[in-house]
Amino acid sequence: MIALLHHSTGNCIWKGGVPEWFEKYNAENGTSYEIIEQVFPKQEPYGWKNYPYDYWNIWVDHAGPEPYMEEPTLEMLTQKYELISWKHCYPVCKVQEDTGNPDVRSEEKRLENYKLQYEALKEKMHQFPDTRFIIWTGAALVEPSTSEDEGQRARAFFEWTKSEWDEPGDNIFLWDLYELETEGGLFLKPEHAPEPTNSHPSDAFSQMAAPYFCQRVVDILEGRGDSGSLTGK
Repeated sequence: MIALLHHSTGNCIWKGGVPEWFEKYNAENGTSYEIIEQVFPKQEPYGWKNYPYDYWNIWVDHAGPEPYMEEPTLEMLTQKYELISWKHCYPVCKVQEDTGNPDVRSEEKRLENYKLQYEALKEKMHQFPDTRFIIWTGAALVEPSTSEDEGQRARAFFEWTKSEWDEPGDNIFLWDLYELETEGGLFLKPEHAPEPTNSHPSDAFSQMAAPYFCQRVVDILEGRGDSGSLTGK
């Protein structure tokens, strides 16, 4: 069983045809992959926040067999799912300047904090070697909703996850949504957004990207996670 943990951007991609893709793939290939979607974390009681701090807070700082603020820990999720996909919504790209004092317990969106939180999350995910994890890069912001500096820092973070944080041979993989959305730039391309100031992916983009996500999942499940394309294209 595969779980996609998401908020609104992930829901856009899901509605772009994820369950339908797996139905067709199973029928054509004799497989029986099952995928579900789950809002994580919920609006209440935890709050509508799914940034590096929040995954660290729930899964690392409050790890264990019991939920934290009604949200399942990795100890719970890994009992149910062979692959867990998790992601951030686009405000993750509102990356502020570093202070020189990184703090894993800080909710401030800074590269120095993100990196500490991701390193701790990697260590935690490595404790569940029988479960595979796929983390999305991005999602990106449209240009009117951010700045050049924030965009540069956001790209630097996702480049770091790809070039340094992600390691071959383990149970952690990436899906490069950020690259699909930005096409090498710093912002969600206007043609991929429903309107100039809306950073959600458009229906057309979601329908284009959903099969790439699904292919990436299958590549990982079938042992091609380290050799397949990060975008699934």
